Amino acid sequence: MNLKNRLTTMVIAGGILTAGASTPVYLDPKAPIEDRVEDALKRMTMEEKVAMCHAQSKFSSPGVPRLGIPEIWMSDGPHGVRAEISWNSWAYADWTNDSITAFPALTALAATWNPELAGVYGKAIGEEARYREKDVLLGPGVNIYRTPLNGRNFEYMGEDPYLAGEMVVPYVKELQKNGVAACVKHFALNNQEQWRGTVDVDLSDRALYEIYLPAFKKAVEDGGAWSIMGAYNKIWGQHCCHNERLLQDILRGEWDFDGVVITDWGGAHDTKEAALNGLDIEMGSYTNGLTSESAFGYDDYYLARPYREMLEKGEVPMSTLDAKARNILRLIFRTAMNTDKPFGSICSPEHYAAAKAIGDESVVLLKNNGILPLSPDFKGTILVVGDNAVRRLTDGGGSSELKPKDYVSPLSALQAVYGDRVKYAPGYSCGRTLYEAEDIVPAEVQDSLRNEAVEMAKDADVVIYIGGLNKNSWQDCESTDRREYELPFGQNELISELLKVNKNVIISNISGNAYAMPWVKDVPAILHTSYLGTMGGATMADVISGKVNPSGKLPYSIPVKIEDCGANSFGAEAYPGIESGDVDVVAIPGSVIEGGKNPKETYKEDILVGYRWHDTKKIPALFPFGHGLSYTEFEYGKPVVSGNTISENGKITVEVPVTNKGGREGSEIVELYISDLKSSLPRPVKELKGFSKIKLAPGETGTVKFEITPDALKYFDDKSHSWVVEPGKFKAHVGSSSTDIRHSILFDYK
Repeated sequence: MNLKNRLTTMVIAGGILTAGASTPVYLDPKAPIEDRVEDALKRMTMEEKVAMCHAQSKFSSPGVPRLGIPEIWMSDGPHGVRAEISWNSWAYADWTNDSITAFPALTALAATWNPELAGVYGKAIGEEARYREKDVLLGPGVNIYRTPLNGRNFEYMGEDPYLAGEMVVPYVKELQKNGVAACVKHFALNNQEQWRGTVDVDLSDRALYEIYLPAFKKAVEDGGAWSIMGAYNKIWGQHCCHNERLLQDILRGEWDFDGVVITDWGGAHDTKEAALNGLDIEMGSYTNGLTSESAFGYDDYYLARPYREMLEKGEVPMSTLDAKARNILRLIFRTAMNTDKPFGSICSPEHYAAAKAIGDESVVLLKNNGILPLSPDFKGTILVVGDNAVRRLTDGGGSSELKPKDYVSPLSALQAVYGDRVKYAPGYSCGRTLYEAEDIVPAEVQDSLRNEAVEMAKDADVVIYIGGLNKNSWQDCESTDRREYELPFGQNELISELLKVNKNVIISNISGNAYAMPWVKDVPAILHTSYLGTMGGATMADVISGKVNPSGKLPYSIPVKIEDCGANSFGAEAYPGIESGDVDVVAIPGSVIEGGKNPKETYKEDILVGYRWHDTKKIPALFPFGHGLSYTEFEYGKPVVSGNTISENGKITVEVPVTNKGGREGSEIVELYISDLKSSLPRPVKELKGFSKIKLAPGETGTVKFEITPDALKYFDDKSHSWVVEPGKFKAHVGSSSTDIRHSILFDYK
């Protein structure tokens, strides 16, 4: 048998070779992708096209073996490439070569307010995904922080659409330079975990376009994202993973998205809607997407045999299949068959340095009476209290769980700095890491741990408290929302007891969310830290000791109490929704993820999310959006403005001199907000429209420059379905937070 007859197909340098003819036909791998897509498409059978539209395993979808087109491999991981999952089970595969770098959570990245670091992040995590031979990384997440009770806020980039949009673009661009697709999630309005698979969200077009869509739009139009993940929830009665308005009208129609729409795992619910409304790849159906199994096979998926049968009967047009296959082929040529993609790497010194740099710039100093920094030469005794000082916070949390090769705990890092002057007491116990369950710790155990810590605190010169939330269910965890705004496990009582015997208590809590601080006036210093991954302990020790000067700022407001948050101020109708009627879609009976009897939710706070609510309703936050202190001080000079009028195609520039008035190097984030002084429609008091991070040596003055264009002045008019700017007077505010405004500038739009 000659070679031609023995071969059916083979891949040559990323192109397609067909050997069924007397002369093989090669498709040049350097040919334009669209030419290659169309060539491959016309060679495929209907069955091959349908097969590409649904999973073949927990984290892969088929290629076309007959044509040498490879399958697509995906991995969870907005902040690290997840450990390998078994082919057809949610159990870990227990490989010994899948340990990775755990990068800081995305809420930490947002707290850096540094787009350059977002690019560093995307490059490094892309290299790790490439090394692990992943084609699609399921992240980053840009859902808006609407309520502090959302268990998944730590995976997102805060409450402001402008900040999230500026941070997501470099992440996506640098990630995809590795030939790995970003899968930006969860599109859209996945702003809670309770009833996430069934809740039906209703909101105004203004809120949708001004608050919840801009970061996705930036990721698509400016970042060039190659894939989007649909959300579990419904909007206006239709599930997001096959929502006609979201996927067809907005994503593909208004934004010209040419990538692949992938379901969240188990997010598909209807074959015809999936066929007609722009879904491309269906993953994880008939499971809860995380832990539950299914008796159904992959050919039972909505876009599998049922779709094939509808096509054969003419119930849906064949053009829908070609559109899906075309998008999927384009993704494969960009990733799995991309011959120009670089080699990957994993757990490299460069990746650890990137994780450390991101963590260093993310820590937010909320309060300091001078007790920080605590010099490495401090001679007193230090008591570290809190479970998070030793807990590996890459465990748990649902799909964000990671398997880091190395993990530096805060306690070990502090001991490396201060030596045997450091003692440790847990203070409380939160039990084991559990998913959709709780490990209840007996009260007598908690009492004993609290009493031990309080006794030890009496003899300490300084107490460093490292508690907060963790990745257990009903905390910062996928599938469950938090039950309360307070810290869990009796931590507020523990902190109060510690303060009774020792006034030198430094709070350095770890959390992806805001939380109540009833002891805020009594503690001398508070650090706010998100989940920082592999190098997190080293970052915390370096900030506490002063080796690193904190420069992070809050990407979300911290309300005094939960009722001060807009989404939580209207009762159950606005969060988490109101149940009515029969059970709607319960793919997994009794599942925490699904559940709910046809819950409906109205975003009654509308466009007033986060600081927009606090400012407009005059409800002060405990710590405002954009707040963050330093170990040095910055003075803002008088802004220099290029003019006082903006025309339709014009702009004005604002230059702000900033001087480091302290005795050490530090970085300041200068924030620009815009106010519309008179508008036809209600608007927030002000909105973030620019920011810049500047590093200055002691005594050094630098200049931050902003450009204000008409785009910064616009609001979305839902009646005309367009972005509008009206002639009139505006103010530009330059400040160090949303409430710490240093200068305001009046100008006109004509």
